[in-house]
Amino acid sequence: MAFQPVYVVDGARTPFLKGRNAPGPFAASDLAVQSGRALLIRQPFVPAAFDEVILGCASPSPDEVNIARVVALRLGCGHQVPAWTVMRNCASGMQAIDSAVANIQNGRAQLVLAGGVDALSHAPLLYNEAMVRWFAQMMQARSVGQKIGMFARLRPTQLLSPVIGLLKGLTDPVVGLLMGQTAENLAWRFGISRQQMDEYSVRSHQRALAARVAGRFGEIVPLVDVKGRVYADDDGVRADSSMTGLAKLKPFFDRKYGRVTPGNSSQITDGAAWLILASEAAVDKWRLAPLGRISDTQWAGLDPAQMGLGPVHAATPILQRQRLGLADIDLWEINEAFAAQVLACVAAWESDDYCRDELGLSGALGTLAPEQLNVDGGAIAAGHPVGASGARIVLHLLHALHATNARRGIAAICIGGGQGGAMLVETIG
Repeated sequence: MAFQPVYVVDGARTPFLKGRNAPGPFAASDLAVQSGRALLIRQPFVPAAFDEVILGCASPSPDEVNIARVVALRLGCGHQVPAWTVMRNCASGMQAIDSAVANIQNGRAQLVLAGGVDALSHAPLLYNEAMVRWFAQMMQARSVGQKIGMFARLRPTQLLSPVIGLLKGLTDPVVGLLMGQTAENLAWRFGISRQQMDEYSVRSHQRALAARVAGRFGEIVPLVDVKGRVYADDDGVRADSSMTGLAKLKPFFDRKYGRVTPGNSSQITDGAAWLILASEAAVDKWRLAPLGRISDTQWAGLDPAQMGLGPVHAATPILQRQRLGLADIDLWEINEAFAAQVLACVAAWESDDYCRDELGLSGALGTLAPEQLNVDGGAIAAGHPVGASGARIVLHLLHALHATNARRGIAAICIGGGQGGAMLVETIG
């Protein structure tokens, strides 16, 4: 069955706020609500007109497990609009969009609010297993003597050695590697140097800053905290990013031989992004003027230890179906989890061996030109709130296509656990 285009009517996102070793000023639901309100207030329909709300979130707090429902109610969608949360690690926001697309295509929905959110600075500290067992035994103690005995057995190392929830979540349980270690694998496989990674990272900051100055982040809506402080821009973008500065940073994931540093990796960040998706009937009913349409989508799986190549495995089938080459895509948004990972994707497409052995092609697919890729910077500069990034790159790609008078783009993302996601989007007219 042919892919029936689904329209992207509008979208908005928060500024992405860098985690600074303490909980940030906004909970995940607050981020989604503030950006959602700014988006919905400019629509010609009321929030209750949505058929459903779908929100991607990789790390919801324990009191907001189905965070989509919490946010939908706070946005005024009403009791009758169902809402559900999806999780596909780094692509949770893209999965929310794809789920909306599927429901619109099969006629179960006409108008959907979809996006992603994460407040990674609020990721919990967890008790280690020894401390959990101590609590369990303490609850079973009945007499005063038994309780005193339990306290006598308590060791400070148990109490003062919490498990960092975020670090646990960023470690693949199958291959036992942190996401940054998988990026080191790709740097080694494709011979990507530290200098290449740092150069790419500096360029990400420079492009993001230039885009901000030029007003190309029109999708960002400001946040206001409880003290009245306004957050208007992504606060991880550095005007002083330089090769000299990045050269001072030590490898983090392989301290002896590694090349991946905090400076050439995406930032731990809080943020939210929303898109409104509609069928052709809904566009006509509400007289909407869409930003564009989603014309194809693809998910792929690969070795978890090579997870950063997910965009290659997901985008290539779209190109084949649409009979397009890399250069036929005007703009690409590949989420910058790590500079090594993005550069490895480019190298994989240029490799005869990789394209033959891993993708089943006759040879190299070609070269993705730097001027086509992440033209306004990416997650190395802006940050990577895991649940939101997949939605952000789709939304910004549409804005970037309009800004450059271009027509066609692909947003692609690597996914912890060894997957990739990609979406082909097009402007209209």
